[in-house]
Amino acid sequence: MPHPYFLMSLLYLSLVALGALASILTGLEIIPLFGSLKWLRVHLVTLGALSEIIFGLTPTLVATARRLPRPKMRWDIWLTLNAGLILLLIGIPTITRSLIISGGTLVGIAVILLIKQLIDMRSPQPRQEPSHGDGRRFYITGLSYLILGGLVGTGLWLGWSEALHIASPIEVHVHTNLWGFAAVILAGLLVDLYPSFANRPLAWPRAIPWIYWSMTFGALGLIMGPWLNISLFTVIGLVLHTLGSILLLVIVIKPLLGDRAAWTPGVWHLITSYVWFFLPVVVAPLIVARATDFPVQEISGSGGPILIFGWIVQFGYALVPYLFTRFFEPDQPARLGGTWLSLASVHVGAVLFWVSLFFPNVEQISRALAYGFWILSGLPILIGLWKGFRAGVQRVEEGQAVSPEE
Repeated sequence: MPHPYFLMSLLYLSLVALGALASILTGLEIIPLFGSLKWLRVHLVTLGALSEIIFGLTPTLVATARRLPRPKMRWDIWLTLNAGLILLLIGIPTITRSLIISGGTLVGIAVILLIKQLIDMRSPQPRQEPSHGDGRRFYITGLSYLILGGLVGTGLWLGWSEALHIASPIEVHVHTNLWGFAAVILAGLLVDLYPSFANRPLAWPRAIPWIYWSMTFGALGLIMGPWLNISLFTVIGLVLHTLGSILLLVIVIKPLLGDRAAWTPGVWHLITSYVWFFLPVVVAPLIVARATDFPVQEISGSGGPILIFGWIVQFGYALVPYLFTRFFEPDQPARLGGTWLSLASVHVGAVLFWVSLFFPNVEQISRALAYGFWILSGLPILIGLWKGFRAGVQRVEEGQAVSPEE
């Protein structure tokens, strides 16, 4: 059962809120800035909450799609992953080389074990392979990119960048984890879960392989560009990745057109989160052209929180409550999470942070307000998740069976 993974993801999401609060206080110079706060914040989302959900959910999704028995809980993978994450999340803010290397190694081992588990999950008969809705290939590819991103990130402390001739190792690390790992994994989750939460199939299922290959090769281009310092690779990769992502949104949105009742805050969270994901499409040409009329380097270097909170966290606002209801309260109808307050607040926060990139004179107050709105947007989500978790624990204590809705 994936409950231990979901519990850890809930703890990491709570730490993300604390990290956002710390960003407000440091931005207003109320408390001093401690080392690598922005990197800790990013890793709490990508390596913390997102990876816990992926590790707990993907084996069950693949087993269901391939008509296999529900997989047993792999405690060896869970322990390896969480030991590595703890070491990393201590080592990153304290900038402790040994902890970062040890933690990165353990997380890498856990990812390899999960990839092997997913590869071994084949259908009993070859002719009964799942339809195009199977997200298994997305998960295996996204996790493979996570290994590469971890190697490059850990290598920052070991001098691998020079040995591997990486021109911009930090940029490679970021591109691998965001466009390779997060984007491909989230696409797979949409492919697998859309029919159940939308109560209708995706439009044009035959487009899913095109989406997969476009995003996979697009991520590769986005990695090889800064690796080899060849901007053309970056541009081609960005175009391919964007085309695949747009096609994904089209097959998600098309079945909902004309059905006003389907456009809940959760659906709006899922779809509008990609507004902030597509933002680099606008910024990238400026970076390549070395435009001087805009603070391009500041946008490139400090725009990460918009991707983290505007895209990944907002995507989670919709999907995580749905998953928690399915696993912890199976007798309740599972719906996408989010409220109109969370929807408005998360976008106001992203706009305010974007403003801070262009107007340095209001940077401190604008970023503090941005994090404030992001905290506000997450409060109803976290409260609902903790209530659902407590209800599930109480049900277990009462001896009732808890199993996810098929």
